[in-house]
Amino acid sequence: MAFSTNIFIIYTPKMKKNPLFQEIAIDYISATPKYLQLANGIIKAIGDKILRKDDMLPSINELSFEYEISRDTAEKGYKYLKEMGVVGSVPGKGYFIKSIDTKIELKIFLLFNKLSPHKKIIYDSFAQALGDIASIDFYIYNNDYSFFKKLIENKKNDYTHYVIIPHFNEGGENVHEILNAIPPEKLIILDKLQPNIKGKIGTVYEDFEKDIYGALKQALPRLIKYDAIHIVFPKDSYFPTEILKGFYQFCQQYAFTYKVVHQIQEEQIEKGIVYLCLMDIDLVSLIEKIIASKLKLGKDIGVISYNESPMKKIILNGITTISTDFEMMGIKAAELILHQSTAHTPIPFSLTLRPSL
Repeated sequence: MAFSTNIFIIYTPKMKKNPLFQEIAIDYISATPKYLQLANGIIKAIGDKILRKDDMLPSINELSFEYEISRDTAEKGYKYLKEMGVVGSVPGKGYFIKSIDTKIELKIFLLFNKLSPHKKIIYDSFAQALGDIASIDFYIYNNDYSFFKKLIENKKNDYTHYVIIPHFNEGGENVHEILNAIPPEKLIILDKLQPNIKGKIGTVYEDFEKDIYGALKQALPRLIKYDAIHIVFPKDSYFPTEILKGFYQFCQQYAFTYKVVHQIQEEQIEKGIVYLCLMDIDLVSLIEKIIASKLKLGKDIGVISYNESPMKKIILNGITTISTDFEMMGIKAAELILHQSTAHTPIPFSLTLRPSL
C-alpha cells in the first residue's frame, strides 16, 4: 500500500522591528533602573530628532520582548514619560510622542564606589536637586579599579557631566590619569580631594583628617571616662588613611592609649575601651561581643559608629555616630552643575551623641 504525504509550509511574514530599537539600549550593569534607562533613551531620541511629535512608540509587549524586561518595567517607563507630558496614549492604538519639549538639558554619568544607605542618600538628594532637567546614568564599580577604568573609558564622550566617587580597595595610584581624560569642565569629584588633576574641577569633599579629629574633640567630655580608644579599620580598606592620621593626632594630644584593630572578630573586649567602628558589618560583630561580655554599654565600654543611619538611633537605645551630611553632599554636587561652578566645597563631619558613649 502506498502512502502519500502532503506537506504544507506556511510562510509568516517577519514582523518588522521598530527602528527605535536601534537607538535605545538597556545597560544591564548600570545601577540606573531599567525603566529610567528606557525613558532616557526615548528622550535622547527626541533630542536627536529621531522621534517627532505624534510618532508611535513600540508596544509594551514589544519592549518587554526586545529588552528582556518585565511588562511592569516597560509600562513604568512609559508612565514616567506620561507624567512628564512627553508621551500620550490612546486605548486600542498604543503610545505616541505627545510633546517634544522634554526639558532635559543635562546628561550625567554618576559613578559610585559602592551602593549603601549613605550613597543612596547622596543619589536621592542629587537627583531631586537637579529635577527634570537632567537624565542620570548611575553605575557602581564596587571599589574595583579595573572596572572603574573600563566604565569611564567606555563612557567618556557621552555625557555633559561626570560625577565620580573614587575609592578603591587596591590600586588607584594613577587614577588621575583616567580622570584627566575627562574635560575638567565636565568633571565633579565627590567625597575626597584628588591630587594631580589638570584644570579646575568642582569638588564636594570631606577633610577626613581634620574632621575626625574635630568630631572626637567634641566627644571629649564623654571620652575622658575611658582609658583607651580602639579604631576598627580593616586591612585593604577603601577608607582614606587620613582618618587614621586624625585619630592618631587626637589620641596623642589628649593622652589616650590607642590601637588599630584590623579584625574585630579577634579582638578581646575589655572594660574601659571606646571602639570607633568604621564598617557596619564590624559594628554588628562588636555589639554581639559586648552583649556576650555582660559589660554595660556607655559605662564600662563605649561605641562610636562611622556614618549615621536610622537604625543607629534605635540599636541598644542609640549608637553615637560621627558622620558627614550625605544629603548636603548630593545637593552641593547638583549646585556645582547648575551654577557651572568649579568650587571646592567641604562637607564637615558632625557628632551625634547617644547612650553608647
